[in-house]
Amino acid sequence: MQNGIGFVQDEQDLRDGFFILPALLFRRIFIGNELGAMNKGVFVGVDVGASRTKVAVLDKEKKLLGFCVRKSGTDFQKTAEDCLDESLKMAETSRAAVIQCFSTGYGRKNVAFRHDTKTEIGCHGRGAYHYFPMAITVIDIGGQDNKIIKLDDHGRRMNFKMNRKCAAGTGAFLEEMSLRLDIPLEEMDALARTSEHIVELGSYCTVFSGTEVLEKIRQGEKVSDIVKGLFYSVIKRVMEMDSFSERIVMTGGVVEHNPYIVEMLGRITGKDVLTPAHPQLTGAVGAALFAMEAGE
Repeated sequence: MQNGIGFVQDEQDLRDGFFILPALLFRRIFIGNELGAMNKGVFVGVDVGASRTKVAVLDKEKKLLGFCVRKSGTDFQKTAEDCLDESLKMAETSRAAVIQCFSTGYGRKNVAFRHDTKTEIGCHGRGAYHYFPMAITVIDIGGQDNKIIKLDDHGRRMNFKMNRKCAAGTGAFLEEMSLRLDIPLEEMDALARTSEHIVELGSYCTVFSGTEVLEKIRQGEKVSDIVKGLFYSVIKRVMEMDSFSERIVMTGGVVEHNPYIVEMLGRITGKDVLTPAHPQLTGAVGAALFAMEAGE
């Protein structure tokens, strides 16, 4: 006590019941903040793909507060950790606020801070249905594989197919072709949009397609027309995997960075093709939604 005015010095003062007004202020500031942090708890989904790692942070209202996408590299554990920290920073929160964290993807078991794991098929379906709660066909074009998932009106999975043994029609396919064409990967979408003619390629194989692309260049074909042909090859690959329902939802990094593929598929099939605001985050969002269900 100083000049007759009481100050809370430690927890003993609170237990003794002295300095009532300062003690109430103490409780309001510190205990109130603690309860506020609990009310602002978040749920995290981590999608560790062979090419990219994605993290999504959701609040209890299922709002996306923060996210991060990075190359997975060779140390999945570190990449996941770095992505988590960056996502939480964007969400203006901390690890202490994480109620549940689920991981998915190729490297889901490399996420040390996870509470549980879920399959890629389950998370992509859950994430897509979250944005479009109706009967849909989900087409996920990832870095190393393609997935087709059919959901009914209630979000229940009816069927799925996955292409994992070949990189044809995936992000890896387009990355290899961008190297062959000597153009930045991020410029392919804009180039394809300027094309007025599709140069069709006869092979899905990444190796054979590379040779074919060089031959088309030698023949004088425009690069923009070849790129549009590459996009068409991606579409043909997924179309041959399975049939589609009336409403299609496309997800994945290829769709995120090449939205022209979505437009092309819509014109070719004559069907509605939808995409979430962040197609590449769909699997991570789905994992976070599973985490939320587990934490409730």
